[in-house]
Amino acid sequence: MNRALRIHVYGGPDALKIDSIAMPTAASGQVVVQVRAAGINGLDWKIRDGWLQNDFPLPLPATLGVEFAGEVIEVGQEVNGFAIGDRVMGPMSGLGAYADFVAIASNALVRIPASLTDERAAAIPVGALTAWQALFDAGELKRGQTVLIHGAAGGVGSFAVQFARRAGARVIATAQGINAGYLRGLGADEVIDYRTSPFWERTKDIDLVLDLVGGSALANSWQVITDTGKIVSTAAPDIAAHTPAGKHGIWFQMRPDAAQLAEIVGMVDQGAVKVEVSEVAALSDATAAIERNKTGHGPGKAVIVFQ
Repeated sequence: MNRALRIHVYGGPDALKIDSIAMPTAASGQVVVQVRAAGINGLDWKIRDGWLQNDFPLPLPATLGVEFAGEVIEVGQEVNGFAIGDRVMGPMSGLGAYADFVAIASNALVRIPASLTDERAAAIPVGALTAWQALFDAGELKRGQTVLIHGAAGGVGSFAVQFARRAGARVIATAQGINAGYLRGLGADEVIDYRTSPFWERTKDIDLVLDLVGGSALANSWQVITDTGKIVSTAAPDIAAHTPAGKHGIWFQMRPDAAQLAEIVGMVDQGAVKVEVSEVAALSDATAAIERNKTGHGPGKAVIVFQ
């Protein structure tokens, strides 16, 4: 049986159902992976709630989930470098990771090192690639610059703090005060509790804002960047329409990149980059776990396990 967590209509938690769907087969260039764990992302509830239906319309029903770790059980033609039994991880090119079995292009995957559990591996692909690409590809962050990261304690932000610090940038993070110690441990130079202290009164001359939150955090960030600074947002698809004259704002979406992911996984394997799993939920508790992502969760990323 191939169980899948799907939405048939847009709505709240009740819109999510566990269905039995057809088993995938591996087309040329693809492998079929038995999913062991899949990372929970804010995109899950945003899609479920219908926030993105105008920007990214979906044919329903749709299986949610955008990243996973598991084991190869079938190899298609024209696939090199992977064999049945290999432990692999990666991002989906779209949706569909919340299923027992998925078919995916092999060139999006990397092997899981022995040092990583499936749960930790599943917490890496989307958050790490988003952080890396948003900071260095879209944001062009350089050594000696100052970056302000909104939502720094989450799955993307936790990686962004570490990558920015490793690159020699000064890192200012906004998060709940309870996560201040965690973020300083990752390399943040300053942590601002967004609930008690307006960050725009404490920061200025910011070269890059990485906005993982949107809303008022984004709206209040224009005043703190330098004349040549920019804001890269993963949370506001309409940022271009709200960018003030003379300012530079970019809507950013992660792209699968196995070479980048392999480099990051190597750093994790060596202990140079930390991965924080905030919660491990069974598929039967996935609906509640996704809702907890929406309403507030611990540092790092929650994952769903498939057993």
